[in-house]
Amino acid sequence: MDFLPSAVLISIVPGANQLLGLSNAIRSGASWALIGILARLAAFALLIGLVVLGLGAALAQSPGVLTVIKWSGIAYLVWIGVAALRSKPETFSVVEGEAVRTDRWRIPRQEFTVAIINPKALLLFAALLPQFTSGGRDAELRIALLGLAYMGVEATIGSLYVGAGRVLRWRFRSYKGSIARRVDQLSGICILALAGALAVNSV
Repeated sequence: MDFLPSAVLISIVPGANQLLGLSNAIRSGASWALIGILARLAAFALLIGLVVLGLGAALAQSPGVLTVIKWSGIAYLVWIGVAALRSKPETFSVVEGEAVRTDRWRIPRQEFTVAIINPKALLLFAALLPQFTSGGRDAELRIALLGLAYMGVEATIGSLYVGAGRVLRWRFRSYKGSIARRVDQLSGICILALAGALAVNSV
């Protein structure tokens, strides 16, 4: 299978970050949701850098380290999921581009953390990217270029999720609190399901 269709398929499947992007666009507007995507891409850049340096394969052989990362990620996903389920409509912002006043940088911080503490993401890059290189002296460069290409795909798909959230935000602006509340409930359930799946599966 070619790299681009594989990357699109992996990125388009709803995961914790994509659901956060959708929810953030409804709650706080597209501008801050897109800033969150930039934070996600920064995390992915670090993970891809580890793969380029060969640390991804080394970590894959360190079950103790991956176990710590795994359960840290599970705990954080559970915390996010519960927080989404308990969110209140009155905390949602009304002005486009204005995030929750109490902590404007919550969105990018949350996106970055969810991406960086997911051991599946690191192992995905470590397993996926080398498959599309032919080895040789320039293998690291090719992995880096493929990583950049994947980040482009992720940015595009993530923006589509944000766009869908923006449409919902303005289409149902008279019922924004209710719609955002339902999206948060759905996001919370999905994120808790992802945490459960990560808990029962081996890294």
